[in-house]
Amino acid sequence: MAKVAFIGLGTMGFPMAGHLACEGHEVCVYNRSPAKAKRWCAAFAGDSAATPREAADGAELVITCVGTDDDVRAVVMGCDGVFAGMAPGSILVDHTSTSADIARELAQLSAERQLGFLDAPVSGGQTGAENGLLTVMVGGELAFFRRAEPVIESYAKMIKLMGPAGSGQLTKMVNQICLAGLLQGLAEALHFAQRAQLDGLAAMQVIDQGAAQSWQLEHRHRSMLEGRFDFGFAVDWMRKDFSIALEEAKRNGAQLPVTALVDQFYAEVQAMGGGRWDTSSLIARLK
Repeated sequence: MAKVAFIGLGTMGFPMAGHLACEGHEVCVYNRSPAKAKRWCAAFAGDSAATPREAADGAELVITCVGTDDDVRAVVMGCDGVFAGMAPGSILVDHTSTSADIARELAQLSAERQLGFLDAPVSGGQTGAENGLLTVMVGGELAFFRRAEPVIESYAKMIKLMGPAGSGQLTKMVNQICLAGLLQGLAEALHFAQRAQLDGLAAMQVIDQGAAQSWQLEHRHRSMLEGRFDFGFAVDWMRKDFSIALEEAKRNGAQLPVTALVDQFYAEVQAMGGGRWDTSSLIARLK
């Protein structure tokens, strides 16, 4: 069992930190909103701290799961950041979906402080976090990965080291690029089925057993047909991830025409007031 600091108790972080506590790890949490940290402590065995620095004090593993590159910097840097509280030899694991640039930056800053660093974005959404079935894509050194892996297993079904620092974030970009086409294709298929006066549920039951099968089809077709999107991974966050992937593509020369198009479709969903809707809400703009 490890002494762990968990920074960020959002939709994903709250249950992830909970799994750590349930597995017997000694967990201290920090959240920008103290009320949410208080709720977490009421639900699980653990403590909370007033600052990221205090949470990180004495921790073998410090885990961050926040929103953006700037949010990561805010909880890591400065006199109250986790760097100020981490002891040499401890490891920083960042589960935030960020740019590969900040991952490489944090790896360098960690090395200067005799700390380990892993960029480890996740996939699986709210359901995966709650059920402890996330996929974790990791960038960093093998020695740090081997030390952190048994702890991350508390909330993951798949963990893989992809390469040096930044590789985890690049793999998460690949994941989001795949989702762009899958979700738009599913939205169009369901829209087509409805316009053709087919039973949409029956159609999905049939094709779910064939080559079109996917996690999105299995878990999202019913709520899409019902027009229910008040859950899951928010459109605002997907557009944030797309912007990172599209910017990286400009640098490496990759062509992402479908991703760029679906990004604009999500902009339309935002204009409809759906910024916090699940990403399956692409179908809403077709009705």
